[in-house]
Amino acid sequence: MALSTFHWRRPNELPSGELRVLFAALRGEPRPPTSLQRLLSPEYVARTSQAQFSAAIMQDPLIAARVLAVVNSPFYGLQKPVDSIEPAVHLLGMETVRGICLRYMLAQAFKPNLASAQVYFDTLWQASAIASELCLRLAKGLQLPQQGALVTHVVLAFVGHLVAASRLPHEMLPRWLELDPLQRARLEQEAMGLTATEVGGLLMRFWRLPTPLVREVCAMGRVLVTPVSDVEPEQVPPLALGYLCMRLGEKLALGRLASFDDYDPAFDITPDTYHLRTYLVHPGIAPVRDLLHTRAMQAWVQRACARAVAPG
Repeated sequence: MALSTFHWRRPNELPSGELRVLFAALRGEPRPPTSLQRLLSPEYVARTSQAQFSAAIMQDPLIAARVLAVVNSPFYGLQKPVDSIEPAVHLLGMETVRGICLRYMLAQAFKPNLASAQVYFDTLWQASAIASELCLRLAKGLQLPQQGALVTHVVLAFVGHLVAASRLPHEMLPRWLELDPLQRARLEQEAMGLTATEVGGLLMRFWRLPTPLVREVCAMGRVLVTPVSDVEPEQVPPLALGYLCMRLGEKLALGRLASFDDYDPAFDITPDTYHLRTYLVHPGIAPVRDLLHTRAMQAWVQRACARAVAPG
């Protein structure tokens, strides 16, 4: 019933005057470094060796320093600290380090207007970190193709939320972050004209990110309101996994979930998983329910909840 009374607007449905105002606001948003484009190339990791990737990171001392700081944080639970990029890439893998770089670059582009709003940005960064790492682990367990691209989509799916955190009235932020995703989408659409997912998509187009990438990121956020019958069968597993990891990342970052012991997405009857539950019937994503309850996953969740860090 809650979903049936909500109409998710696409940008072409917004009145021209409101769309012009939104465009003007988004054009004022800072752009991330040009190196973001290179990291987002679908072929980048496939054609780049660990040594080349490490060398590329070290060309930017600020990014290199931040990557090392995050890699050595308790979040990743390394047995001993690393003091250079190449061993960090070797230990964690290129996809994990690329995700750290992406989050740092986005953190540089998004800053709170007021110091008191920093807590909301930090929560979003924590959710992004947990969601992207969770996605990589589950994608490997499911043996999904293009795992690196999927993790990138999850990181970029939080761009719209960061825009919302910087654009919504400050007094609205506590309530906005505490709302469930459907209620949050309603509030975003009332306040900005479009949901955070759609606003993020527009901003990424202004950044001239590849159109297929932006399309996939937006499709992931739209799982909230999209029946599985409207999705091509081969797209069901990656969209479902990305959306599930976004939701779980938020729940863990907000303290609404401390473990997966008693959680099964197939029995989550909130409006936010109404359509997701039908996606989970697909054989390419169905095993995720068991993967969430492995001993290794439970141990990782405990570390992640206690030790996630913001990249700013």
